[in-house]
Amino acid sequence: MELTKLGIKELQDGYKKGDFTKEEVLNSYIENIEKEDGEINAYITKTFELAKKNLNKDGLLSGIPLSLKDNISVKDVRLTCGSKILENYESPYDADVTKKVLEAGGLILGKVNMDEFAMGATTRSSYYGATKNPLDKTLIPGGSSGGSAASVAGEMAVVSVGTDTGGSTRQPASYCGIVGIKPTYGTISRYGISTMANTFDSPGTMGKTVEDATILLKALKGRSIKDATSIENKSIDEVDFYKLDSNYLKGKNIAIPKVYLDLDDERIENEFKTAIEILEDLGAKINYVDMKYLKNVIETYHILVNGEISSNMARFDGIIYGKRTTDDYETIEEMFKKTRGEGFGQEVKKRIMIGTQILSLDLAEDYYYKALKVRGLIKSEMDKVLEDNMFILSPTSPILPIKLDSQMTPVEIYKADMFTIPANMAGCPSLSVPMNKKDGLSVGIQFTGRRMKDNEILNSAYLFERSKNEL
Repeated sequence: MELTKLGIKELQDGYKKGDFTKEEVLNSYIENIEKEDGEINAYITKTFELAKKNLNKDGLLSGIPLSLKDNISVKDVRLTCGSKILENYESPYDADVTKKVLEAGGLILGKVNMDEFAMGATTRSSYYGATKNPLDKTLIPGGSSGGSAASVAGEMAVVSVGTDTGGSTRQPASYCGIVGIKPTYGTISRYGISTMANTFDSPGTMGKTVEDATILLKALKGRSIKDATSIENKSIDEVDFYKLDSNYLKGKNIAIPKVYLDLDDERIENEFKTAIEILEDLGAKINYVDMKYLKNVIETYHILVNGEISSNMARFDGIIYGKRTTDDYETIEEMFKKTRGEGFGQEVKKRIMIGTQILSLDLAEDYYYKALKVRGLIKSEMDKVLEDNMFILSPTSPILPIKLDSQMTPVEIYKADMFTIPANMAGCPSLSVPMNKKDGLSVGIQFTGRRMKDNEILNSAYLFERSKNEL
């Protein structure tokens, strides 16, 4: 029996029956990491001793080896955010997410790779090198939670916790053939997680199946006094896949924006058609809808997010957080410049400069405030569609994963998130489920639902996944 192929329920049932022990499962994952990660490069920091200390803890994640994206704080463990500037920084406390994982009995194997400060969709901006896609090691795993996706797809973790600002759990899940969930904004506390863009960021969960990713979500959700944006999302408590009626989707309306039908990739187009057929066979009614503001998501997103990035990155100055330049300097301003110039990569520098320019008095009125209005229009448009439809269906990404050494322009890379960004703009729950693998790769299908009704997309995705597996 290959222990690294088992899901959460299978592992915990095996523990109860005495088929294998938690130590045996943990050792299987450690061995797999030591064997495979030299090439995949999913892990930045390994925490095997921390995992061993939690072996006797009971809870929802008892005995489950998992990974954390390296922007999530773990006390006395390196927190790099994929950046040189935090290369030797150790967090003095646990994030709320970390506390919940440990309290639930989870075994934290380590901190996994990411685009620097979560700015990217490939992991190529990481100071610690790019992560390879376990399905095809010549391809990107997606990003920014590429290390999370690769650790799960490469059987180096059962599940993983990532973060999602514009698709960063769902897009890499799609590229690596696993499930990625971004819940309603605020469902999981952001306390102790390095911030990229406060009003967009959402911790998310990743696993091989809808069930695994949902179990992790149940363990992490909940309001926190340390995060004023966190909420109590009771809809997730209602999810029980084993009591789910197979006719759950019968007669339910599902929306597909007409603008999403213009797909350039034939493989994605064909898989999306198959996904529609599966949902129709489950009894759902497909409605093709006009959503005119979706064409503006990429420009709007990058104006707003870069503005928030400019503010959030200001804290990394060499005084409190991160390393300080070792070069000589005469003024504090010179020290700031040298520290940030040496510590940040090109993508981060570019976004800071764009954001600072956008927030300037000369441009804020023309760009930032107009983008805020467009964000409101996108949210209102989505709310209107979701009044009459249980969820919005789309491919997760309009493109397949590119080669690691591909020379795409930033705009071409940004387009990979055009289907995932709207959920972050509106704070809606959204998830990606993989279609069956062909030629070693899978296409992700995205379900975007109503705020505080995460149970609807979780139940729908579970039934979809089960039907898809029977094809």
